[in-house]
Amino acid sequence: MPAAKVRKAVFPAAGLGTRFLPATKAQPKEMLPLVDKPIIQYGVEEAVHSGIRNIIMVTGRGKSAIEDHFDVSFELENLLESRHKKDLLKIVRQVSDLIDVSYIRQKEALGLGHAVLRSKELVGPEPFAVILADDVIDAETPCVRQLLDIYEFFSAPVLAVMEVPKEAISAYGCIDAEPVAHNGSKDKVYRIRDLVEKPKAADAPSNLAIIGRYILTPDIFESIAAVEPGSGGEIQLTDSLRLQLRSRPIYAFKFEGKRYDAGDKLGFLKATVEFALLRHDLGGPFREYLKSLKL
Repeated sequence: MPAAKVRKAVFPAAGLGTRFLPATKAQPKEMLPLVDKPIIQYGVEEAVHSGIRNIIMVTGRGKSAIEDHFDVSFELENLLESRHKKDLLKIVRQVSDLIDVSYIRQKEALGLGHAVLRSKELVGPEPFAVILADDVIDAETPCVRQLLDIYEFFSAPVLAVMEVPKEAISAYGCIDAEPVAHNGSKDKVYRIRDLVEKPKAADAPSNLAIIGRYILTPDIFESIAAVEPGSGGEIQLTDSLRLQLRSRPIYAFKFEGKRYDAGDKLGFLKATVEFALLRHDLGGPFREYLKSLKL
């Protein structure tokens, strides 16, 4: 049977963003601007360019700015229209017209698995994507679209992975997997044998780290509900996938593109510089400015 179509994407966005304090004391980290768009909009646009317009935001207290950003702003639109600022009006309307969005609250920060579980009723009995906005990925073909191609071929869950230095693997979920030949390539697709959440470098089964893009099937909700909470009482998605692996195959895909950890200060700064350099309206002058610095 052909794989069921993926129509929805879940965005876990209830985290406190403590790494960016004090900037995130009164605003969500997902709304920090990367050049002139909030971090979360890059992930939303990736979903849209992958053919997914139904977005489910899992939010928490203090996240109303996310809802406002993707909503219609009548006052702003009327002001821009009255001042004949058509270019700015177009930009504002594009944001509110971008997606169909629903919101659900995660009242306690109980882990990524728990955040995904909160979306169960809105997702329903169908496959779905999960996008972590902190991971901003610049790719010719959107990362989610790349995963969807693998999902549609195997009719099974797919995780995005990338190689990281062995000494950095303890910051990620990690996979033990065997390569699978696909479209003539033998080093892109993997069938997962096991998953480990943040292993010590010496204990890691590989240097393939799970990055914040997933195509999941609805039976993951049963696994999340059944898994035991880990440290801090959090329910990890990696542990839930490990339980699901007992009953069905799960694949990983080494995606093409460059990933920026925008949830980290240095990663956020790197992304800001490189995305600014890619802009046709900013790249030239900004490049000349950087050359003028005495570094």
